[in-house]
Amino acid sequence: MKHRARRLKKRHLLPRALLSLLAVIILLPVAVTALYSFFSPAEIKAFLATRGNYDALAFMEIKLAPDMFSLSQYYNILIEDMTILRYFVNSAMYAAAILILQALIIPMMAYALSRFRFPGRDALFFVVIMLMLLPFQVTMVPNVLTLRRLGLIDTVWAVILPMAIAPFYIFLLRQFMVSLPGEMLEAAQIDGAGTFRCFIHVVLPACRPILGAAAALSFADCWNMVEQPLTYLTTHTELQPLSVVFNQLTQSSTGVEFAGAALYTLPALFVYLFFQNDILEGVQLTELK
Repeated sequence: MKHRARRLKKRHLLPRALLSLLAVIILLPVAVTALYSFFSPAEIKAFLATRGNYDALAFMEIKLAPDMFSLSQYYNILIEDMTILRYFVNSAMYAAAILILQALIIPMMAYALSRFRFPGRDALFFVVIMLMLLPFQVTMVPNVLTLRRLGLIDTVWAVILPMAIAPFYIFLLRQFMVSLPGEMLEAAQIDGAGTFRCFIHVVLPACRPILGAAAALSFADCWNMVEQPLTYLTTHTELQPLSVVFNQLTQSSTGVEFAGAALYTLPALFVYLFFQNDILEGVQLTELK
């Protein structure tokens, strides 16, 4: 057994080394961003001013440590100039509102499509699949026309409402709910539970992994959205999220680019760490034993 374990360990040595190297390459920009956020704004300005001063075939010099660790970038963003913080709040507001509406609508729609039989159910599910496959550029014009007719263009609802019903997550939850054993619901109904009570106390707890995965993935979509705010908020640019305006704010170096980028990545990192196990279990659509 020991000899076999050693052979397996040697066999997995190369894949582990390659995956570790790939992980380091992927995480390197995140680590550099976090490190440079503790540089002083003056040092960041001087460092970024060196861009373009090197040969096209040479790499830009990378500083591994600041001359002096400083929280000046964070102080500038959080206390002195709150421009980035204001757009950060916009992003948080959009993500929270969209996730709340999705939590109220999508599980019930998925439950209805998976457990109820009614005329047009299959056609409705086919429409959900088609909308899931269509890119935003195809549905953009109908969305704009509808929102303009409703008087919602250039309001926060123009960004929130179209994303409240996400076809991909309806499909994801519906497929998971279809695999739930029917005996669970039958036992609950024998005990006197109605349709709504079965949904709240039986189906939702059983769908916890897929719900966590959907919440994490949906948060990433909401936090990083670009096309929707650019399309629906054409005049009221003060309502745009940080994902849209961050590049514009940092076109000319202000010395706080890295602190702003670090703050921007923190919510997504925390959400991933919180739902990490749910993502691994939910995306694989594990069956109940």
